[in-house]
Amino acid sequence: MSAQQQEPIWTQKYTEFLNDSPARPARIVYQRDRARVIHSASFRRLQSKTQIFGLHESDFYRTRLTHSMEVAQIGSGIVEQLITDGEGQAYMDWLPSFYLIEAICLAHDLGHPPFGHGGEVALNYMMRHHGGFEGNAQTLRILAKLGEYTPANGVDLSRRATLGVLKYPAIYEDVVSVNAAYQQLLSEPEVTDFKTWNMRAWHPPKSLYQEEEAVFNWVLSPFSLADRQRFTQLTPSETGHARTQYKSLDTTIMELADDIAYGIHDLEDAVAMKMVSRELWQAEVMENPAFTENALWDDVMTERLFSGSSKSRKHAVSKMVGIMVEHVYIAEQDEFEHPLLRYQACLPEAQARVLDLLKRFVFKNVITIPEVKGMEYKGQLIVMDLFKALEANGDRLLPSNTVRKVNEAKTERERKRVISDYISGMTNTYASRMYEKFFMPMSGSIFDRL
Repeated sequence: MSAQQQEPIWTQKYTEFLNDSPARPARIVYQRDRARVIHSASFRRLQSKTQIFGLHESDFYRTRLTHSMEVAQIGSGIVEQLITDGEGQAYMDWLPSFYLIEAICLAHDLGHPPFGHGGEVALNYMMRHHGGFEGNAQTLRILAKLGEYTPANGVDLSRRATLGVLKYPAIYEDVVSVNAAYQQLLSEPEVTDFKTWNMRAWHPPKSLYQEEEAVFNWVLSPFSLADRQRFTQLTPSETGHARTQYKSLDTTIMELADDIAYGIHDLEDAVAMKMVSRELWQAEVMENPAFTENALWDDVMTERLFSGSSKSRKHAVSKMVGIMVEHVYIAEQDEFEHPLLRYQACLPEAQARVLDLLKRFVFKNVITIPEVKGMEYKGQLIVMDLFKALEANGDRLLPSNTVRKVNEAKTERERKRVISDYISGMTNTYASRMYEKFFMPMSGSIFDRL
């Protein structure tokens, strides 16, 4: 079946599936997918959620919102590049439209909680016996259930847009069940003093929540049984959680755009904030074998990057992004039948090695330095203390609509998920102000408007 013949399958929304109503044309559906993401409350909140640096450190650096916008721009650039290079290629019929890839890229971080991955780890610990917490899983939950566009089915994007957001097609319980070390952790007594808590052990498994399994199955239903089984199979790990192995075509484009934004645009923040020096860049990037063996630019790039001129720095960053985008190509995974799983957006080895080097450089010299980790630790304490307080005193501390959801919950898992949803939707600023209002003696007033 051609891409055009399959179009109604992929433009269908979950609400249309449940009501057995026809899907609309792609030119309308994907534009509305993008619009729904942009106008959602979850997307707006990204302006006050951490990318790397804490908020209010500077007006320059990126938040989750500006990061998501840059990912969308790079994603559409990748699609344009593939169209330019793809004349006569079979994959052309299956490339996403610009509206579709932008919707996927703009939505990819909707589920990230306050305080970035630190908040994610904290919520996973609080939900460890009740389905866990993971940012990508929370993104699907917003799209499928929590978003404001439908009473019960969330933002309700098309099937193909929802597939594109699924970076890790596996259910939490299935991933956790094959990790003996994690199972042992789950049997240990609860931490009573969060200040002594070791976050490293509680990084969440990359997965989806069991609560969204019906939507997950709906998304995958157009694929053959063999494709579904292969797409969702796990690779065990002796040192951590099992991992999924495969992604759809649209997801590979989004993930490449995300990696480029992370490795290059976030590098720009670090240079502008003087968190990395020219000498460090020269030693760890320009003289690294991963770069010298695959030199994608010369010392002029270094001059521009560290010139002290914002225009020169931006020119260097744009050039680096362009080098990556211009080399993206389509590979095939022959073991899959369906084109959306068979075709994959990839970087050649040289560009892939350099991009990986840039990501490791940012991770080592920015994300994991004590100054950044200290703020992450502080955010985790805020998240965990709020969770305990709101769970124990929800009738007094939660908004009335959230109290109603807690009261309607039939199980402890459902009640905890309501609290998790509420906290994960907070911005850094909102969570900090709530913490101060509840726990700081000289803060808070009955007239405070959070």
